[in-house]
Amino acid sequence: MSAPVANTGPLAGIRVLDLSRVLAGPWCTQMFGDLGAEVIKVEQPGQGDDTRRWGPPWVPDGSRDSAYYLCTNRNKRSIAVDIASPEGAELIRKIAATSDIVVENFRVGGLVKYGLDYETIKAINPGVIWCSITGFGQTGPLKDEGGYDFLIQGMSGLMSVTGRPDGTPGEGPLKVGIAISDLVTGLYAASSVLAALHHRDQTGEGQQVDIALLDAQVALLTNQASNYLNGGMVPRRLGNQHPNMVPYQDFTCADGEILIATGNDRQFRSLCALLGLDVLGSDERFATVSARSINRAALLEYLEPAIATRQADDLIAQFRLHKVPGGRINDIPQVLEHPQVEHRQMVREIERSDGTPIKFIGFPARLSQTPASYRHAPPRSAEDTAAVLAEALGLDNTEIQRLLESGVIAEKL
Repeated sequence: MSAPVANTGPLAGIRVLDLSRVLAGPWCTQMFGDLGAEVIKVEQPGQGDDTRRWGPPWVPDGSRDSAYYLCTNRNKRSIAVDIASPEGAELIRKIAATSDIVVENFRVGGLVKYGLDYETIKAINPGVIWCSITGFGQTGPLKDEGGYDFLIQGMSGLMSVTGRPDGTPGEGPLKVGIAISDLVTGLYAASSVLAALHHRDQTGEGQQVDIALLDAQVALLTNQASNYLNGGMVPRRLGNQHPNMVPYQDFTCADGEILIATGNDRQFRSLCALLGLDVLGSDERFATVSARSINRAALLEYLEPAIATRQADDLIAQFRLHKVPGGRINDIPQVLEHPQVEHRQMVREIERSDGTPIKFIGFPARLSQTPASYRHAPPRSAEDTAAVLAEALGLDNTEIQRLLESGVIAEKL
């Protein structure tokens, strides 16, 4: 077994009660764990987080946990408590009373019947930061509806600008290849909770953070929404092209695909020079960002054949020499083995309690004084129930055994 890892994170000493499951909530709480917080993940006895069953592939340790589950549940301890039972709900209330942060993604009002809603916990822990993650928020005509990443990608307008243009092969809207709506909601949730935590440290006042998948994804429309709101331009699907910058897309070389991402006029002129098309850099149709956007089709008639004769690696080497942004389209194995990714130590490894090694993608930010740490592998369901109840609530072995026998709590699956 590996030696214990010291907790040097900026959130050391902060307790997080994680009542969420699947992705948006666990993504948020995993970040807190990486930054040093104690995260207590509450799961349903005999069931566990839904994502544990989202395989194959599976963890090769007999747990029947999926690889999907592993991506968002490190640095947590898992307890299984039946919150539908009065005793189980009381256990969670007591943990909530000692927690700095509670994150939940139940439907609006879903925790009231258990006495585990924000108003109830606030009454016993006024300083608690309570984060509610839902599909559509705590208010509005859709507040009672369930939210799912794919649904939100469609509803938010994201898919209307993702995919090949009409009239081209493969036309039609596409979802992003990861659950981007869940993930960005988790990111917004984490930053909002930390802002609320700072406010509490200054005033002693806790608060509720109401974050919706739809709101978060609409916020992520950024320049596409601004183009419409401030310029009246309805965004459309452009495949791998950019609505404002040209060339900013994929191209076919003699031996494969590459990307070019010119963001200013200097980069464009450098690209033209290395392609032997210097004259284009001074052509009034292409000399500025706005002119290239207007005359996109005409410009591509010059660029595509010039690039099609080149070898990809040779051309990318020229890009680097001339400071033109461009590169390969990597698959997952290629990027995880890339020298830059290896240098930044983005791929990490940690052992589960039984010694099974688990590889994962690390926290991306480098904090010079309080770096992220990886102290706990994604736990098996309920494996920390007895230890957490003893540490957090002071329960002795006799009481824990009674709760086990009554089905209020469970040990690991």
